[in-house]
Amino acid sequence: MKLNPQQAPLYGDCVVTVLLAEEDKVEDDVVFYLVFSGSTLYHCTSTRKVSGDTLETIAPGHDCCETVKVLLCASKEGLPVFVVAEEDFHFIQDEAYDAAQFLATSAGNQQALNFTRFLDRSGPPSGDVNSLDEKVALAFRHLKLPAEWNVLGTDQTLHGKHFSEPQRDKFGVLKFQ
Repeated sequence: MKLNPQQAPLYGDCVVTVLLAEEDKVEDDVVFYLVFSGSTLYHCTSTRKVSGDTLETIAPGHDCCETVKVLLCASKEGLPVFVVAEEDFHFIQDEAYDAAQFLATSAGNQQALNFTRFLDRSGPPSGDVNSLDEKVALAFRHLKLPAEWNVLGTDQTLHGKHFSEPQRDKFGVLKFQ
C-alpha cells in the first residue's frame, strides 16, 4: 500500500489516495477501512473504491503533529476484519493552522489583529485567499482553546454589557447607552 499524499494538516479534510500493491488486492465484495493510529487518538475512515487498485478517503483531523500508523483493514460479510497493509502518515502544522493560532491568541488585541502585517511576515498565502480562509476556519475548529476563551479577548469592559437600542434625544439625534 502507498498513501498519497503521505501527510495532512492537523485539521485534516484532504483527499488521501491509497494505491494497493499487487499483494493487497482482494475480491470485489470486500469493504476497506483505514485506521489512523496515533499516540492518543485513533480514527477509522471509510474508503471509496476508485479502481481495482486505488481507494480514496478524507484525512481526519488530529490532535497533534506526529507520525501515525495507518492500517488498511478489509471486511467481508461473514468473516472477521483483517489488516491488509500498514504505512506511516504524518500530521503537520501548516500556514492555515499558524494563522488560526495567531488569531486565537490575538483576540481582543487590536494592534495584533492587523492581519496584513501578519501575512507580510509569514509570506504570501499559497493558493487563493478564499482557499486560505476555508483552511483557517477548519484549523480554528481544531484548536485547543481554554473554556474561558472568548473572541472578544480578555477586555472585561466588553463582557456582560447589554447594549440597548439607541434613543433619540429632543433634537432627534441618536444616543447610545
